[in-house]
Amino acid sequence: MTCWYEGPLAAFDTETTGVDVETDRIVSAAVVVQDAPGTRPRVSRWLVNPGVPVPAGATAVHGLTDEHLQRNGRWPSPVMDEIARELGDQAAAGRPLVVMNAPFDLTLLDRELRRHRASSLDRWFESRPLHVLDPRVLDKHLDRYRKGRRTLTDLCAHYEVELEGAHDAGADALAALDVVRAVGRRFASRLERLSPAELHTLQSVWHAAQARGLQAWFARSGSEEAVDPAWPLRPDLQAAA
Repeated sequence: MTCWYEGPLAAFDTETTGVDVETDRIVSAAVVVQDAPGTRPRVSRWLVNPGVPVPAGATAVHGLTDEHLQRNGRWPSPVMDEIARELGDQAAAGRPLVVMNAPFDLTLLDRELRRHRASSLDRWFESRPLHVLDPRVLDKHLDRYRKGRRTLTDLCAHYEVELEGAHDAGADALAALDVVRAVGRRFASRLERLSPAELHTLQSVWHAAQARGLQAWFARSGSEEAVDPAWPLRPDLQAAA
């Protein structure tokens, strides 16, 4: 039987106006689907006119300017619906979804759906659960004592995955997908008996533990920064209030 990391996978990534999931906006997104390692991936891309200015710092990262997005981007409402529908289709097809630092990208998408569609991401998976594979969480749990950063660029270097055109949503999604396959092979003895559904549940536990560790480190360093333990989607506190 083919192990999940040698089988069909999808991946999702976004580029944004910033790093605040509650207020920042998606300016580009991509979903990559690959049926098996080494096969040609299918890439769906979206370019969004967010309706708000793109800070210079964000443009410096992904290269997308206000002028370019206003000229070539689409309005957010139909795009967010299309992205959510595509992720729902992947779940329905039984493909695990790779998302690097999932609470960031998935929460951003959820907030965009609430903002522009009066909807939420959860509703797309009520009858077909989404099984997320987060290379950051997996690597940090499986190789917890390795020193150094764990950005996508760092993980690509560590697992010898090629990353061409970093901070392009399609390139980053494909690289994250390849990293997950590499993680699966390197830690096959610990992962091959686990299904994507089981791994999804375990990652929520692992991420919470990782968040507690980071929160403790911040406290020792005198920082008041809060670390959210929720994974793969942060709850909407405004909706719950």
